[in-house]
Amino acid sequence: MWAAGSVMAAGVDPAGTNGAPSAERGRGLLQQFGCGSCHRIPGVRAARGNVGPPLERFAQQVYVAGLLPNTPAALARFIAEPQAVSPGSAMPDLGVEAAQARDIAAYLLSPR
Repeated sequence: MWAAGSVMAAGVDPAGTNGAPSAERGRGLLQQFGCGSCHRIPGVRAARGNVGPPLERFAQQVYVAGLLPNTPAALARFIAEPQAVSPGSAMPDLGVEAAQARDIAAYLLSPR
């Protein structure tokens, strides 16, 4: 009990619920939202779609949706609001909330 309290007092959140983006949560969200039905995504079960671009080595891409610089914030914005960023894009608005989009971006930009 003392150790857990000490960790929390130090500002460390062992459960990963402090609001910081989590690549692990992002991996689960990619599966939950069915992103693999359109995209190939390494590390996500059954993510073998060929409708959208493959999402492997995403951190090496220069742009998000061919429009925005590839930053965590820009990627999260596109994930949350693809039609607002790129009207007419094949990527549908899926109702991804901002915090969820940050988690998904963290996964896609993480080294794998």
